[in-house]
Amino acid sequence: MANGLTASGLITGHRTASHRWKVLGVGFAANASFSAAFSGIPTTAVYLRSGYHLGNDGLGLVLGMLGLGIAVSELPWGLLTDRWGDRRVLLLGLLSTAAALAGLTLFAAPSGAQAPHIATLALGLLLVGLLGGSVNGSSGRAVMAWFREGERGLAMSIRQTAVPAGGGVGALLLPLLAARFGFVSVYAVLALACAITAAFAWQWLHEPAHAEAGDARAAHADAVPVAHGAQPVARSPLGEIGIWRVALGAGALCVPQLAVVTFGTVFLHDFGHAGVLTISVAMAAVQVGAAIARVWSGRWTDRRGNRRAYMRGCSLLTAVLFAALALATGVAGMQHAAMPMVGLILASMIVLGGVSASAWHGVAFTELATLAGTQRAGTALAIGNTCVFLMLFFTPLAIPPLLSLGSWPMVWTVASISALIALPVFPRVQRIGAASGAQNCNAAR
Repeated sequence: MANGLTASGLITGHRTASHRWKVLGVGFAANASFSAAFSGIPTTAVYLRSGYHLGNDGLGLVLGMLGLGIAVSELPWGLLTDRWGDRRVLLLGLLSTAAALAGLTLFAAPSGAQAPHIATLALGLLLVGLLGGSVNGSSGRAVMAWFREGERGLAMSIRQTAVPAGGGVGALLLPLLAARFGFVSVYAVLALACAITAAFAWQWLHEPAHAEAGDARAAHADAVPVAHGAQPVARSPLGEIGIWRVALGAGALCVPQLAVVTFGTVFLHDFGHAGVLTISVAMAAVQVGAAIARVWSGRWTDRRGNRRAYMRGCSLLTAVLFAALALATGVAGMQHAAMPMVGLILASMIVLGGVSASAWHGVAFTELATLAGTQRAGTALAIGNTCVFLMLFFTPLAIPPLLSLGSWPMVWTVASISALIALPVFPRVQRIGAASGAQNCNAAR
């Protein structure tokens, strides 16, 4: 059966190499489907405010609950993925997320002048986050299992590209749906996307043959060469300082990205007085630009073996771009003339800053999974995602108080400082050969 499927559905023989691209496709679709929810729903912020009769504080709360749900559930889902396997967890997560979104369609969508209580919406989005948190670690572990060192950076970056790609589709589609058909259509489309992805996962997502059989080739994913003959670390990623440094640095660097994702539309609408078309194009450009940057960065760092240097470079560049945005916003606030041109300039700066703050994700998560090894990649990726999505909870909650204290220049200044904080938190640069990608947790310090 070397050219076909075994009884257990595993791909064997020469088809293993080609099947990995189907697995990557499933991982991409899973992340894109969920990203369309957690990145796309915030782009409807203006319609959320009006449809649910919310102020900025209430808006920050409901958007933050989505991030809180993901952050709280990431680690349990990651541990369960390492125990149960990618397939079971991803299928369970996609189907239950689709059910939660269907529940929002039925019970939490405004109807005419009637709007559900804010608590109903907040709890519904919290549930979507709790269930959707399964997608990140399980799909990442599957990709790591099917790709070898030297190509994992590209594969993981393609998978991570699904986040801005899904967010970009959401940014273009969901505001239009919310404006014309209401939030019933928004939640229904998102539920359908998760259900369709689950069908593809059922068909294509399987463990590679070596992982299921437990033969000697299972080491190809974990036993990357390490200096002086050291062995890969066998203990839990929860106790590895190198993994925590990457994860905490990623969390800090997510603050400016999430500020753009959650309140970028509000900023361009309220401060820049930009039209719906300008706002939609700008937010979609952030996601498309981030997707392109992630694929390029994954391939580039695979060849050069410089993941850590790249992450640190992104933090510095992001800090500079958001400092410039804060300065430009302050100047624009004092000179309200030629507002259409000002709106276009601010939209362009939002795009540049948002892309820079999003470009590093695939590289960082490849580093996390490589440090942990494939068999524990679910836990390591969950640690990283926990830090990232905790920021998705805190960032939209923090922005309204910052607006009351110092308006938008204060928001972008804090975003710049957060990006700068990531610079010393990320592990120091460790030059390695691109071919071997030799890294382990003991080298992280």
